Amino acid sequence: MTTPKLIDNCNRHLNYLRVSITDRCNLQCLYCVPRELMSRLAQAEILRYEEILRIIRVGVSLGISKVRVTGGEPLVRKGVYEFLAKLTQTPGLNDVSLTTNGVFLQENLVKIKSAGITRINVSLDTLNPQKFEQITGRDVFSQVWQGIEAARAMNFNPIKINVVALNGVNEDEIIDFARLTFAYPYHIRFIEYMPIGKSGIKTGPLLLAPEIKKRIRVLGKLTPVRKTSNDGPAQRYKLEGAQGELGFIHALSRHFCEQCNRLRLTASGQLRPCLLSSDYHEDLKGPLRSGCSDEELAGLFLKAVQNKPSDHNLAVHRPEPVCGQMSAIGG
Repeated sequence: MTTPKLIDNCNRHLNYLRVSITDRCNLQCLYCVPRELMSRLAQAEILRYEEILRIIRVGVSLGISKVRVTGGEPLVRKGVYEFLAKLTQTPGLNDVSLTTNGVFLQENLVKIKSAGITRINVSLDTLNPQKFEQITGRDVFSQVWQGIEAARAMNFNPIKINVVALNGVNEDEIIDFARLTFAYPYHIRFIEYMPIGKSGIKTGPLLLAPEIKKRIRVLGKLTPVRKTSNDGPAQRYKLEGAQGELGFIHALSRHFCEQCNRLRLTASGQLRPCLLSSDYHEDLKGPLRSGCSDEELAGLFLKAVQNKPSDHNLAVHRPEPVCGQMSAIGG
């Protein structure tokens, strides 16, 4: 077992790397991408798959054991299934998962599973087809839901559904999402909205986890679920009689910075120690393409870790947007 070396100044052991393989997406969600035309990275600016795999191998040698592949939408990138197969075969990784918007899920589940992926997260902020189109810009709700159902039939487990809680948009569907856990074994994750980059969301009162829990309690008692070593920041609960479970990510109302165990690799090759801080990142692409050694690459990892902030500066009542689009950073 690799001796952890990625220990920051707050004594946090960083063993989780979220990897954005593209800034491109086939949806335009209001809180993620502005509706006006937005520039994209040129192909040459995006890390090649072999570069990503090398970075991950170096990370594993330093103690990274968990990787989540994100985007943009990762399934829009050519060659992604071959990449996933190589990634899951990386010695030392014991948890590899995929976050997707689900549009291309159903038609590619066999390839995803053949690549060694058994855990998926699907971003889905509404159960209403008309509202889905308003949020994402595309009328493909049924396609996404059929993909989720097909993944369940193929025994993907767990299937997590990520719901960004948005006042004035989907606050009336909180109970409907929670009820899904009685009928299905899905893990529903309610995520507090985080102001990152430009978005089409109007600022105003935020819908936070304490209020979401309060609303859900009409369905019954929320019983805490014991965390595992590979868990993320969600506080996990089950309703009595439910097949699935509920999770709450308190990004603003009670941030989990003291327990954060993650780093982020952007599609452009920047290693970010904190999603919600744009003050620091370490460029890996430049040194990689200049012929750096694995030892030098490891040094850049260690440098980034030592610059991980103790916490973020987003305030609940006065949130200030973080620079950079979520689609490029990797959520």
